[in-house]
Amino acid sequence: MKTSTAWFLAIRPKTLPVSLSPVLVGTAIAWHDSGLVLWLPLLAAAFGAIFIQIGTNLFNDVGDFLRGTDTPERLGPKRATAEGWLTPVRVQAGAWLAFALAFICGIYLVWHGGWPIVVIGLASLGAGWAYTGGSRPIAYGPLGECFVFLFFGLVAVGGSYYLQTLALTPTALLAGALVGLHAAAVISVNNYRDLDGDAKNGKNTLAVRLGRPAMQRIFRSEMLLPYALLPLLHLLTPLGGFILLPLLILPLAWQLINSFRKTLPGVLFNSILARTAGHQLLFAGALSLAFIF
Repeated sequence: MKTSTAWFLAIRPKTLPVSLSPVLVGTAIAWHDSGLVLWLPLLAAAFGAIFIQIGTNLFNDVGDFLRGTDTPERLGPKRATAEGWLTPVRVQAGAWLAFALAFICGIYLVWHGGWPIVVIGLASLGAGWAYTGGSRPIAYGPLGECFVFLFFGLVAVGGSYYLQTLALTPTALLAGALVGLHAAAVISVNNYRDLDGDAKNGKNTLAVRLGRPAMQRIFRSEMLLPYALLPLLHLLTPLGGFILLPLLILPLAWQLINSFRKTLPGVLFNSILARTAGHQLLFAGALSLAFIF
């Protein structure tokens, strides 16, 4: 395999919408409130979020390999380190490079937004490393969904809004919760698919702790609760009929829920994983349009 192809697969491009969606939503809400878009903070935030996710994905790739979690029985997409496409040293170096690029973006964002961005940036970088790094990785416990909900929902949407307005509102935080729930659903699909292998390898995810029936209910809640909370969002910031825009993709959410429930755990869940990440981007896009219009 070509080295460029190996790196492309290692960064997991199908998951990157999870980092872009909250930036899109936070900026759209800020435009609704202020009538302005600050393009440099927007671009720096978008690239910073992408680099943090790429770094997290690469640390996950090498971390799972070194811990022996990525075995030949793995059901998910092939990983660069486990397949021998790239050495652990190179993948780890790539992860640190991605974090360094995110840090460079953060320097400008800190100059623009001040100390709150210092806190958000350092916390995001630290959490990205701790997701698979350290003696007690987040991904090896039951808090993976909570981690994603927090950092790819509340923090990312709220931070993107703050960079545009230097303020924070309940509307931005609630919208962050909606986006974060769909981001958490992506992790739920991943952990549900890998439940059996994770249990054998001591990876005590929420799926391992609760079992498949409970995870089916959790996934259903993660997919539908953002829609159920749209009326509350409308109470905070009246959007007229445009608040109904996200409901146009509700049938896709039902299709995913049915696929999740009916599909036997296996490689077919890789398609459900990609569709769930794509659904989050569609929902974020529709929600953003509701604020823009």
